[in-house]
Amino acid sequence: MNYKQKFHSVMNYEQNTDIPVVHFGYWYETVDKWKEEGHIDTDDWGKVSAKLGFDFEYGDCFGFGIANVLHPQFEPEVIEKFPDGSVHERNYEGVIELRKPGIVSIPTEIGHTLTDRASWEEHYLPKLQFSKDRYDFANLKQQAERDAPIGIYGGSLYGVLRNWFGVVGLSYITVDDEELYDEMIAVLANLSYDLLKYALEKASSMGVKFDYIHFWEDICFKTGPLVNPSVFAEKVGPYYKRITDLGKEHGIKIFSLDCDGLIDDLLPIWLENGVNTMFPIEVGTWEASIAPWREKYGKKCLGIGGMNKSVFAYDFKAIDAEIERLKPLVELGGFIPCPDHRIAPDAKWDNVRYYCDKMHKVFS
Repeated sequence: MNYKQKFHSVMNYEQNTDIPVVHFGYWYETVDKWKEEGHIDTDDWGKVSAKLGFDFEYGDCFGFGIANVLHPQFEPEVIEKFPDGSVHERNYEGVIELRKPGIVSIPTEIGHTLTDRASWEEHYLPKLQFSKDRYDFANLKQQAERDAPIGIYGGSLYGVLRNWFGVVGLSYITVDDEELYDEMIAVLANLSYDLLKYALEKASSMGVKFDYIHFWEDICFKTGPLVNPSVFAEKVGPYYKRITDLGKEHGIKIFSLDCDGLIDDLLPIWLENGVNTMFPIEVGTWEASIAPWREKYGKKCLGIGGMNKSVFAYDFKAIDAEIERLKPLVELGGFIPCPDHRIAPDAKWDNVRYYCDKMHKVFS
């Protein structure tokens, strides 16, 4: 049974199947550290993963960064420099950030190009038009022939707006200009649908079938959503349904969504509209797990993630304990453990190798 077959076997609740050992990528600083330590001599994530013992990376989709992203994107621009080496910089999405030398975490947002209808129509709407040249199909056939499931990016129906406006600005616009709010959501969703429809039809003509459609949002924090759930259900939910229905027409059954944080209040909205696979199920301080979701929503709720990646910084004993914790979750079916975000620089190479080896032994 190859990795693609294993993936579908697990997600279809088949019994006595092998569980693929998957990951969600690495911080660039993690790979740099492992290179300095002499474990690897490459930046190629595929080669790094193979040496560690992972089967494949989940969420590495065809078309990621294409559907409903700005096209063209903003040219990064330094607005102001400071004596300590820090800068105010407008990034590729038009967000103005404070960047400090030596700091690798997410930069502090200090301003936004998108603030109202005028800035939307001048700077953003022209960059959100359908265009076939957003896609490059040159290597699609080769990607599809790899021994791994292949996904296609379904877009972001709200998360990119949260990026462009900022949480505060987007919260205000829901009241200050509801017509603009509705228009922006519709533009993003319709562009996602049109691009996905074109890509699915093109892929089908090439003999390529995708294994899943994958969305990105990141609209929750450790205490819950960054959007009112009832508003989200009314204004965004039906657009997910339209896209998942399109995917089903092309024989796709897995519709996954990447959203960090405590997602419980938005989970039923996604499930009701066809998004059935939660990822990366961050363990965090709130101890997210597929178990209570499965108890509440049944087998229609699938999951990939939920493995506490912080144990990679500890020792083999901690990894053994984490794998023991995962066993009853795997037994539920429809769930594939995966580090609950990109593997961080505090991860020890030998620990990650041990994890991969142990997972293969325990879940084969």
